[in-house]
Amino acid sequence: MADRTEKLLLLDTASLYFRAYFGVPDSVKAPDGTPVNAVRGLLDMIATLVTTHRPTRLVMCWDDDWRPQFRVDAIPSYKAHRVAVEVPGTTGIEEVPDTLSPQVPVIVDVLRALGIARVGVPGYEADDVIGTFVAREVARDERAAVDVITGDRDLFQLVDDSVPVRVLYTIRGIRDLMAVDQALLQEKYGVPSGQAYADMAVLRGDPSDGLPGVPGIGEKTAAQLIHRYGSLPGILAARDAGDPGLSATQRRRLVEAAAYLEVAPAVVRVAPDAPVGDVDDRLPHVVADAEALVALAERWGLSSSVKRVVDALALG
Repeated sequence: MADRTEKLLLLDTASLYFRAYFGVPDSVKAPDGTPVNAVRGLLDMIATLVTTHRPTRLVMCWDDDWRPQFRVDAIPSYKAHRVAVEVPGTTGIEEVPDTLSPQVPVIVDVLRALGIARVGVPGYEADDVIGTFVAREVARDERAAVDVITGDRDLFQLVDDSVPVRVLYTIRGIRDLMAVDQALLQEKYGVPSGQAYADMAVLRGDPSDGLPGVPGIGEKTAAQLIHRYGSLPGILAARDAGDPGLSATQRRRLVEAAAYLEVAPAVVRVAPDAPVGDVDDRLPHVVADAEALVALAERWGLSSSVKRVVDALALG
């Protein structure tokens, strides 16, 4: 029987600090006038999440590569519209607001001083880091309950009631998260599981990620096909067999999209095996470097937000 007293929070950090940046006024500045709205907002989110959800483990999951080469090689349009600058030998630099970029190193410094685990892997997105931590938890005999905090629907594919893994979706704000479990996936999208959601996402595509999907097959039709054939491989087997359950138009569309459907699953599905290494993800109850934390709080005008996080950690 799994130990349900243990809880792991996996935070999609960039999703949260972008939300903080746009949600906290840019009038929030350090003593030297540098905007710190994203830093303060993220720290307040961490304090709220720790206080509300009482995790025993917590990881700030990081985008070391927001547009990994293996995904671009498979589908060159992947996130291409978000590239601000083409850099030879790379997949480009992500377009980030001018006043947000300088705040990211401050976030790194504060998390280090707090002693909160921050994990990124070269060549992988934060989604892959999250997927790898989830896969590790699934493989454990004594599983923790896992909550993934994100504003990215792509991570709905990790939902699994048997672990359990939920996604706490930030669409309504950090104090009123939408808990996504298998029942909600069925109710809202007509798919029974996280794996089925990923199959639907392949068929539907996602313009915001540069994924074309299968033209003419939207979310509703994709869900109906998954219900009929069980999975994407089942749908493709029906296509190849000329199954009469597919209309002539549906089969034609699936045939025309064959090249996309061959590579898209590896792009859409998060990696379960990113080389994360060993991580001490225990929630710290005492900060790692109090002297550095005090200096950072004073330099950047973050004393109240830092105190909220420190108090939340101490309660654990």
